[in-house]
Amino acid sequence: MRSFLSFKPGHDGTIAHIEEGQLRFSIEAEKDSYLRHDWIGPELFLNSLARLDDMPDVVCVSGWSKGDNDFTLTTGAGYFGATEESVVTRRMSMLGQEIVYFSSSHERSHIWSAYGLSPFPEGQRCYCLVWEGIIGRFYEVDEALKVTALPVVMSHPGYRYAFAYALADESFAESERYPRLSDAGKLMALAAFHDGSACSAEDAALIAALLDPAEAERELVKSRFTGSHMRNAGVQSQQFKNFAWHFSNAIFERFRQYAEAHLDHGLPLLISGGCGLNCDWNRAWEESGLFSEVFVPPCTNDTGSALGTGVDAMRHFTGRAKLGWSVYAGQEFEDDFETMETEGFHVSDYVPEQVAALLAEGKIIAHAAGRSEMGPRALGNRSILASPLLPGSLDRLNQIKRREAYRPVAPIVMEGYAPQVFSPGRPSPFMLFFDEVTTGDLPAITHVDKSARIQTVSPDQNSRVHALLAAFKAETGHGVLCNTSLNFLGRGFINTTSDLARYARDFGLDGFVAGARLFMRDGR
Repeated sequence: MRSFLSFKPGHDGTIAHIEEGQLRFSIEAEKDSYLRHDWIGPELFLNSLARLDDMPDVVCVSGWSKGDNDFTLTTGAGYFGATEESVVTRRMSMLGQEIVYFSSSHERSHIWSAYGLSPFPEGQRCYCLVWEGIIGRFYEVDEALKVTALPVVMSHPGYRYAFAYALADESFAESERYPRLSDAGKLMALAAFHDGSACSAEDAALIAALLDPAEAERELVKSRFTGSHMRNAGVQSQQFKNFAWHFSNAIFERFRQYAEAHLDHGLPLLISGGCGLNCDWNRAWEESGLFSEVFVPPCTNDTGSALGTGVDAMRHFTGRAKLGWSVYAGQEFEDDFETMETEGFHVSDYVPEQVAALLAEGKIIAHAAGRSEMGPRALGNRSILASPLLPGSLDRLNQIKRREAYRPVAPIVMEGYAPQVFSPGRPSPFMLFFDEVTTGDLPAITHVDKSARIQTVSPDQNSRVHALLAAFKAETGHGVLCNTSLNFLGRGFINTTSDLARYARDFGLDGFVAGARLFMRDGR
């Protein structure tokens, strides 16, 4: 078995192809300006088939549920199951050829996604923490690639975390059934605004009420909290910002205390699931002293599930579970310049030194080239860039993105330069850990608590973006830029030149880079 084509059904729909141990692509339904967290549609399906030279040996379906978290109705192997017993295989016919069908649980998809992408050698005993909307537990992966599930630490950690934001948000209606997928990131941003005050008795009681119920989806409903001091308190109130901090710490402490008491210390830790996008928690795991190393994949949320089930299939049939891969495994950028309307733009060749000078002047410029990033973070190939030296860059970026003013903007920085302005400043290529900003020269990327969610770039990882950062360093003395994702509100990354032009006109970019061309709006 050499070729594995894998599908993730449901939200964050993704199709991945693994061939000869290499990740050939991982393409997501939301990318190319489709709705965020979209399901696989016919265009993505056809796109995936067009990329194949031959019929795959194995078609994989990542386990899922049918409908809104009804786990009694399953797709493939279903949502739950950590052992080999949750693997389903059978022969099937496709276009007149006999191939193999493989499915394993959603739970396993998270484990094997993190394992397959991790830098640890195959056979290295390690732990994997899967924490997401539903699952919250540790697993051991031994030298023989056997997975052992440890007791549940907390069910629904991501659901509970997001519900706290919904509880305080006046715009979240009583009738809404589930917290929104975007709420968790907002809570993480707000927690940084805490004023250092101790956890009040009221806050402690509410934290217990949010963390203790066994059936979170049934019991954590806004209408059940009519007497709570946080119900519709306002997400930007200081009392909620303080609560967000204490609540976030309480969730982490449950898991840290379990790890300290029950895990063998000094082994590597893999982190998977949507809670792996919480940079504060990732840094806390790194600083806990419990693990030799902590790895969080760039597609730690459900965008990694197709890939993870593909790795599980490869392990099942070949005994191997490690991939060769690049984070830039998504769709290629489509340059439709010849058929688009260019009125209102001055078009020239892309020259990094020219763009660096424009950014230093305060221009906001998008950058799109090559293949898109897999996972939710924009890592240079589908990014909006700005100078971090100017305080106004943050406000303007949030206005362009139509985001709340309290949302921070992340820095993208030359790997070799990072230790000069960030602590610890170690390589962090996927924007998944907080660092401390150690200079006052970068106000636009410095959050209220002096943290920054850094992405480091080396020439080997992305030579084009590294060259632009080097040009900006030559211009300003700082090899770092503001970096936020290039997308219409509520949609995935922009992937065509024509959509980029429309975004620039409608949302106020000064210009954009599309492949080999620089487009600057007239008068900017």
